[in-house]
Amino acid sequence: MSEKEKMEKGMWYDANYDPELFALRKRAQAKALKLSAIPHDQFEERNKAIKELLGYMPEEFDLVTPFMVDYGINIHIGKSVFINANCYFMDCANITIGEHTFIGPYCGLYTATHPLSYKQRNKGLEKALPITIGKNCWLGGNVSIMPGVTIGDGCVIAAGAVVNRDVEENCLVAGVPAKVIRKIDQDELL
Repeated sequence: MSEKEKMEKGMWYDANYDPELFALRKRAQAKALKLSAIPHDQFEERNKAIKELLGYMPEEFDLVTPFMVDYGINIHIGKSVFINANCYFMDCANITIGEHTFIGPYCGLYTATHPLSYKQRNKGLEKALPITIGKNCWLGGNVSIMPGVTIGDGCVIAAGAVVNRDVEENCLVAGVPAKVIRKIDQDELL
């Protein structure tokens, strides 16, 4: 089994020294840098670069660059998603973002985890677990989502939060590590 196949199956794989994965990451990073160099008002050229990076063009998608990825092709974005500047999506496993979700600047979605033992880490081993963010969510600035986390529909993740476990729908979450502050009544007025 190739290292890429192991990665796709959520097994431990050689992330650092496998030539195929290294080449795929470098190609995706070059595409992301190309995209980031295109001015925001050059819609046609930007959309072409987004499609080249992700393999498709999300519907009603707004992305503020710079934006970095590991592979690009493992990112699945719903309709009417907004991603602000300086986000990094470590898409070694699937990252799925539901429609009408806002992602603030400097957010990191990290699917990869490493062994605690430095002897194993030094071999370049990692495991990738998918991240799922539901519909109608809002991630404030500088939010970190850890490997394997699912965030339910209608959640708000406060700026600076580090989310290391699943979050039920309609929750306000904050802190390091992130904790549920309260449930959100979606019919509540400000």
